[in-house]
Amino acid sequence: MLRDRGELTAGDIATAFPKISRPAVSRHLRVLRESGLVSARQEGRKWIYRLEPRALANLYRGWLESFASVWEASLQRLKARVEADQSERHTRRQRKRPSRNPHPRE
Repeated sequence: MLRDRGELTAGDIATAFPKISRPAVSRHLRVLRESGLVSARQEGRKWIYRLEPRALANLYRGWLESFASVWEASLQRLKARVEADQSERHTRRQRKRPSRNPHPRE
């Protein structure tokens, strides 16, 4: 949301999550702000939030990147499974399909 829109007020962010109370959204935003993943500035009574790309890049390089090999292996297994399922479905369809002309004319 912040990535796509740049900056949003806390109220706009809370509105996007109707099942979460505004105080809970505010607590989440505070945690993100304290961790440096978002920054906030006050304009009157409103708080305006935006992502901090450097902090996200550091998070990726420092932690998420370590999972890349696990994700890659999982995605390869998923791909193989999907391809096997597709092949199996194709084979079943071929078996069920009647020939077009069971009694060809000569």
